[in-house]
Amino acid sequence: MRAIRVLEKIAPAHGLLFDTATHTLVNAPRPSTASLGYQGMRLRIEAFATWASNLAHRLGREGEIIPDDPHGAIGLARFRRTLAWHIARRPGGLVALAVQYGHLRTTMSAGYAARSRDGIHELLDIETARATADTLTTLHDDITDGAGISGPAARRAIHAAAQAPTFAGSIRTHRQARDILANLALTVYDNPRAFLMCIYNRDRALCHRLDITDAPRLDRCQTSCANIARTDQLRQQAQAQALETQAASEALPGPLADRLGRRAEHLLGLADRHEHDRITLQEPTS
Repeated sequence: MRAIRVLEKIAPAHGLLFDTATHTLVNAPRPSTASLGYQGMRLRIEAFATWASNLAHRLGREGEIIPDDPHGAIGLARFRRTLAWHIARRPGGLVALAVQYGHLRTTMSAGYAARSRDGIHELLDIETARATADTLTTLHDDITDGAGISGPAARRAIHAAAQAPTFAGSIRTHRQARDILANLALTVYDNPRAFLMCIYNRDRALCHRLDITDAPRLDRCQTSCANIARTDQLRQQAQAQALETQAASEALPGPLADRLGRRAEHLLGLADRHEHDRITLQEPTS
């Protein structure tokens, strides 16, 4: 986000962040209707890496020199996996992708990726499957170590976590990713911003009513949803956030302080409910 803010200051108002006029060596750049092309971006990435390495060498910070890449020049295509990683692992990532490409429905983003040159749809599947595997592996380790879990989907989460060792570290191909994503018993999504995990079952989901999407909308999580589960770690995060919110509200005007106070009470309520309802692996799960 900081890099975007810098670009916004560099680029003229109402212009593109990467317009050709702004990013060429001229004294008075004016907004352009064209953005930098692939070749221009590649050259600038290489020039930046060279500049950063020279600066590190001049300052005697050898550990910060960017080494030569054994796979060749760094082009825009090399950032596809980075993009896929962020889309797959952040709530609303697919929604952001759809907005970026001007689509109204998230499902169209996959179609765009499939039609575009060197589309990233396969990378999205692989990174989504890896994110699922990482979530299940972490959950499995926590539960095995005695951590508790609560929520209407707690028992389904325990059953899903039990399968984590069978595929941990084995997702290397698109076919493997699709097999995992098609397994309805493994549809576990981490949503730390809402202090919950979604053990997705479309028939029980409150984030979908009329559409036919097969994935949850993590930006629409509702506390009364039957797909929610919470771990001890999420409870601790909610409690910590509540305390920070309470502290911040003390220095704010009345209406805003009241709003933050209600938010803190809600988070503390989630933490208390988890402590009351939590179950562990040692308890019956059938």
